[in-house]
Amino acid sequence: MLVSMKEILDRASKENYGVVAPNVCSELDARAVIEIAEELRAPIILDVAHGATPDIKFLGSYLTILADKANVPVAINLDHGATYEDAIDAIAAGFTSIMVDRSSLPYEENVAQVKELVKVAHATGVSVEAELGHVGQGDNYAVDGKQALTDPAEAKKYIEETGIDMLAVAVGTAHGEYIGTPHIDFDRLAAIKEAVGQDFPLVLHGGSGSGDENLAKACTMGINKVNIYTDLAKAAVKKVKEMPKPGMIWPAIISGIKEQIGYYIELFGGKGKAWLPADKGVSGKVIDLIEK
Repeated sequence: MLVSMKEILDRASKENYGVVAPNVCSELDARAVIEIAEELRAPIILDVAHGATPDIKFLGSYLTILADKANVPVAINLDHGATYEDAIDAIAAGFTSIMVDRSSLPYEENVAQVKELVKVAHATGVSVEAELGHVGQGDNYAVDGKQALTDPAEAKKYIEETGIDMLAVAVGTAHGEYIGTPHIDFDRLAAIKEAVGQDFPLVLHGGSGSGDENLAKACTMGINKVNIYTDLAKAAVKKVKEMPKPGMIWPAIISGIKEQIGYYIELFGGKGKAWLPADKGVSGKVIDLIEK
């Protein structure tokens, strides 16, 4: 069932677990994600980067249909919307949440731009994620991993001034593959959670490669959404390399994605957290259809 990301994360925050948010860019990978979520009875969030598709409205048109057929809660979220137009396109496409990323701007400008889009999104029933501090790139982790971390007191002020529904925090993770060892600042995370309130959802970007123990711990300390992409791509490539015969590339990709997502669902505590009846749904269709 297609639902608001706010509904999913408000529940996750109250019950203290994390929800997997994989980046998807097609019907096939979205189906794979939803199938494993149904099998494990877990809520799931489909993150879509605006630049990952040539036509976000077209992509949204079938993702919303697919999500609505699911027998688990599914939210569709714009990931790292960089412009006002990105956000409007996602809302028009039927997304139930948008991430407004102004983390590279000065604080006051960040607040002003996010606040404006919060008004637009909330007027249409769409929830809003924004980032304070800045999550950099793994290939520059020695620099990015230690700069622009989220300030706890500023986080509380930012939420109050913008009216956002969930906050992406910078506590030491990075996007992509790490060069260097990731170090999550758990003391900072605990201070942020205390400052913003135990029921306010927090988001962790750059989940791939951050270490299973780190991610599991973060989800017990107030992280309720974990963004994943690089690990999915690597899992899919591994399965393709292992495929028994040519022509099995799509089943291999789907198998890799499902295995990795399933692992993270259990690691983050999301298994069995779906609050919808386990009937109908989209499970078990993609690989069966392709193999026939």
